[in-house]
Amino acid sequence: MKRRPDGEGPPRPARRNRRGLTPEERTLWAHVVQNAKPMPGRTLPVPEPEEKPVPAVPLLPPAKAPLRPRLLPLAGVERRLLKDLSRGSRQVDGRLDLHGMRQAEAHQALRAFLHRHHALGSKLLLVITGKGGGPDSLAGERGILRRLVPHWLADPDLRPLVIGFDVSARQHGGEGALYVRLRRRRDT
Repeated sequence: MKRRPDGEGPPRPARRNRRGLTPEERTLWAHVVQNAKPMPGRTLPVPEPEEKPVPAVPLLPPAKAPLRPRLLPLAGVERRLLKDLSRGSRQVDGRLDLHGMRQAEAHQALRAFLHRHHALGSKLLLVITGKGGGPDSLAGERGILRRLVPHWLADPDLRPLVIGFDVSARQHGGEGALYVRLRRRRDT
């Protein structure tokens, strides 16, 4: 037992290293013990049993996750295109009015509309959501389609079709409608 450096309190027990012996140390200890004689009243310590090395098991490579298509971030509509649309010098290729539809109906109609126009090679569409606040709307549910359509356009199932979207010009519905730009169709 060792005394504490400050001299106070009970003595500390000596620390022992319990790391075990390496194979080389076991061989050396066995060599030392065979020629040693214990002191009177003592016995030689019995060496720890030798651990046989466990054969290494080859590790399997981790399972690869299925590849998902890379989702590009959605962009807005270019300022020049918005200006042309507001002046009337450019027309939309298709128009979808979601007024009066329930969420499930509107979502299905939007998906079908986008897939159909993508197959036709359309580039710019107008989706009319309305501003909300009709006679049937609840106080907390004003303009639910207006809020949900941007989320639907960003969904992974529609992302391969949609480049981006932006709020439409006043003559096309303003805050109650969106211009949607579609990607080019790839013929495979």
